[in-house]
Amino acid sequence: MTRLLHVGAAQLGPIQQSDDRASVVIRLIELLRQAKAAKCELVVFPELALTTFFPRWFVDDIATTDHWYETEMPSAVTLPLFLEAKRLEIGFCLGYAELTPQGERFNTQILVERDGSVVAKYRKVHIPGHETNEPDRPFQHAERYYFTPSAEGFGVWKAFGGRMGMMICNDRRWPESYRVMGLQGVEMILCGYNTPMHYVPDPTQDVLQGFHNALVMQSGAYQNGTFVVGVAKGGVEEGVLGLCDSSIIAPSGEILAKTVTTGDELVSAVCDLDWCKQYKETLFDFDKYRRPEVYGRITAQRGAVLD
Repeated sequence: MTRLLHVGAAQLGPIQQSDDRASVVIRLIELLRQAKAAKCELVVFPELALTTFFPRWFVDDIATTDHWYETEMPSAVTLPLFLEAKRLEIGFCLGYAELTPQGERFNTQILVERDGSVVAKYRKVHIPGHETNEPDRPFQHAERYYFTPSAEGFGVWKAFGGRMGMMICNDRRWPESYRVMGLQGVEMILCGYNTPMHYVPDPTQDVLQGFHNALVMQSGAYQNGTFVVGVAKGGVEEGVLGLCDSSIIAPSGEILAKTVTTGDELVSAVCDLDWCKQYKETLFDFDKYRRPEVYGRITAQRGAVLD
């Protein structure tokens, strides 16, 4: 028996500050229609897919940036995306900036099933960048000013015939992200990202951005027996070059599909969720081979040394 899920990675090219949400939603709907033509059942959009990457600018009064955030989902402007996805019977995962009624600011993804029902919302845990203005930078990466790290953790939800998880951008660089979901039996992790090609704190890493992007997602997929769908918003946005390389990765760590442009582009793959068992029930059988009692001892020993 196989459980086949046809997944599309819907990469976005740049969204400039002058581009309004309505024009972006039109682009998202066009990608949905391409996905329908390709017989996709689930489409994954990038992190902060509705706006430009606004944390590249620092402001003294964060309230002046409220217009970048969504206070409801769907909103009047994003409702056409939800309606079209439901009409096409395609599920989707969408990244956006969220402003809660309590005034909290999160970097968020929402997962929507093929019938239009909301499966889950995930809020980014690992927030990169800096909290204060650094005027000597060629551009800011002030995510820690604009967003609160979520304390909700990594969930796994039954949807699309399998066990689905979500993470956002910097989360993909941390093995804990994959492992926490792996311990919950995740079979597909959906990840949107915005990654500048220039890393200001250490420019020697610039030439490795594509390599590191693939490295963390392929190893996370392999070590946890799960598919990973990583989707970029890239190209030259407000003068900043962003990484693309959106990809669909198998539980073996192999790349099944990858974008080749720096613009709006859809790639897809038919994913057999039962493939995960070949890793979860053999080499990475956590119940059989993991040693949590040893890990705890090592942590305690390390703490004693540091003390």
